[in-house]
Amino acid sequence: MLEIVPKRFGDARGFFIETYNAERFSDAGIDLRFVQDNHSYSAAAGVLRGLHYQLPPRAQDKLLRVVRGRIFDVAVDIRRVSKTFGKYVALEISAEKGNQILVPKGFAHGFVTLVPDTEVLYKVTDTYSPEHDRSIRFDDPDIGIEWPSTAGGFQLSDKDLKATTLAAAEVFA
Repeated sequence: MLEIVPKRFGDARGFFIETYNAERFSDAGIDLRFVQDNHSYSAAAGVLRGLHYQLPPRAQDKLLRVVRGRIFDVAVDIRRVSKTFGKYVALEISAEKGNQILVPKGFAHGFVTLVPDTEVLYKVTDTYSPEHDRSIRFDDPDIGIEWPSTAGGFQLSDKDLKATTLAAAEVFA
C-alpha cells in the first residue's frame, strides 16, 4: 500500500488537484492502466465495506481517494508466499487532507467511514468480475485489524457479513 499526496493549488476561489497523471505515475515507477472508475457514497459514520479483492486473472490494483468526509482505510496482504502474509496496514484518508492510497493486486481492501455523508472515488485496473470477487471478514481474529470504534457500531452488507476468514479464503499463491 502506498500513500500519495498530490499537490493542492488553492486561492480564495477554492483549489485544484491533479489526482492522476499517467506520465507522472510512470516516472515514479507506477505503471498501471486504469479501466474503470467507481464512486461509493455512505450516508452514516460506521459504514464498513470490505475486505474485498478479486482473484487472478481479474485481480485489481486500486487508486482510492475521498472527495467528501473521512475513512479509515485498510489493506491486508493476501499473497501466501509473502513475508507479510496476513498483515495489514491502515491509513486515514480524507477530503480535507487530499491524500490517496494505492492498493496493489494481492491485497484485500476495506474501509470504514468516520463521518456521515462520505464519498469515495477509486480507479481500478480491471473491471468487476463476480466470478473472481472474494471477501474476507473484517473482524478476522487472525488478522486483528484495530478498527476505530463508532458510536452506532458498524453497518455491513450481507456479502460482508457472510465473508470467510483468511484461513479459509482463496488467496494469491
